[in-house]
Amino acid sequence: MQGFVNRDALATTITSRKATFFSRSRATLWTKGETSNNFINIYDIFVDCDRDSIIYLGKPDGPTCHTGSETCYFTSIGDLFKEQEVEETNLALTTLYSLEATISKRELELAGKHGKPSWTKRLLLDENLLCSKIREEADELCRTLEEKEDSSCTASEMADVIYHAMVLLRRKDVKIENVLEVLRRRFSQSGIEEKQSRASTES
Repeated sequence: MQGFVNRDALATTITSRKATFFSRSRATLWTKGETSNNFINIYDIFVDCDRDSIIYLGKPDGPTCHTGSETCYFTSIGDLFKEQEVEETNLALTTLYSLEATISKRELELAGKHGKPSWTKRLLLDENLLCSKIREEADELCRTLEEKEDSSCTASEMADVIYHAMVLLRRKDVKIENVLEVLRRRFSQSGIEEKQSRASTES
């Protein structure tokens, strides 16, 4: 990835061993992973011959890019001819990872003095409520097919299913990347092979 650093960001990186940058738009330091937990653990730092650029060498805890890719440099020049397709894929991944980060943030927040905890916080605190909502939303999704509802209703109900399911993932400390990795592995398997593989793992 690429980011902007100032003297304080570099000093913080050296002392914390976590890749830290300076946000010019917010005028503040930010550590990669402070909301996603995908920190970059720095083991060496180099400067170029003119000392006007810096390279952090580190081991990431998870995807470096906010899209879920290992690197931000995943688009070749050839892919620019398919720019619309690439942008749509990245937007979908960005949405999922942003939702995951928001849920993680809600988990860290305590109920304020001026009101009740957020809906996400309530779900995280009450597994019975969470599971009942997932079952309810899944049933409503199926009814959009059974009752011939329009596609906008299906999209809305699917959004509810995804949101509540991702709260459960957070409760179980499972990252969306783990789920996507399972799906990627299944792309190369037939349905029968996948079931056999799962059965052997469970036994």
